[in-house]
Amino acid sequence: MIGNEPIQEAIDLLQELGLQEYEARCFVALNQLSTATAKEIHEISEVPRTRVYDAVRVLESKGLVEVRHSNPQVYRAVSIDEATQTLAKQYTDRIESLKGHLQNTDAQETEGEDHVQEVWSLSGHEAIESRTHELIDEAETEIVFVVVDDALLSEQMFEGLHMAVDRDLSLMLGGKTDTITAQLGTELPTVSVFETGLDWLTGKVSDDEVAISRLLLVDRETLLIGTYYPNADNEKVKEQAVFAKGLENGIVVLLRRLITMGLSAQNDSEY
Repeated sequence: MIGNEPIQEAIDLLQELGLQEYEARCFVALNQLSTATAKEIHEISEVPRTRVYDAVRVLESKGLVEVRHSNPQVYRAVSIDEATQTLAKQYTDRIESLKGHLQNTDAQETEGEDHVQEVWSLSGHEAIESRTHELIDEAETEIVFVVVDDALLSEQMFEGLHMAVDRDLSLMLGGKTDTITAQLGTELPTVSVFETGLDWLTGKVSDDEVAISRLLLVDRETLLIGTYYPNADNEKVKEQAVFAKGLENGIVVLLRRLITMGLSAQNDSEY
């Protein structure tokens, strides 16, 4: 079995979902057979035969394997659909349990904490995407979102913006290019989409120069600015961001004015 890339990928993913290596190997082996004895599982999975029994017992307890009590015992894996549903539920249950435990360990807010003006950094596209979606979902009155990198226009992003429209929030959207602007307008026809005058902010990017990927301002007091290297190698592609909050935060105040200037001059007076 070693050397088969799809099989090894399946084993690795099963381990990431909580199975031990021998359990993952036994399950993948059973998935290749209709039924099998411990000896046959050992031969295919390369798990020591004495350890196959323990691994299969764990898989049975997790609802992933069925046992026929004959002599010798015969095992079979549940269907792929049933297995993935079982693993998904177990994974979700673990996440919910983790969430509960973490909430019980939350640091208590101290008096006056809301007035502390801070700037935080985020690293990595997935983390920044997650924070962007979170901010959009939690917005209460207004969202100003400027998209510079068209890779940000994902299905999940549009879903969050549609939900904001359904909540009757004020939305101002800007696109760096005609393509981005057109896509925003097509997906969100009831929202005013502006061709942003952001050349003064983004400039012309050279091969080794950092560029702005996104600008998000929520409820006039929470700001996220993402940057990346659009023309660089993989070492520099990873997105970075700064995240600031507070009506009196200097960075938020400054960027709030600059962003809205780039979106629409007619709205400057509101800020």
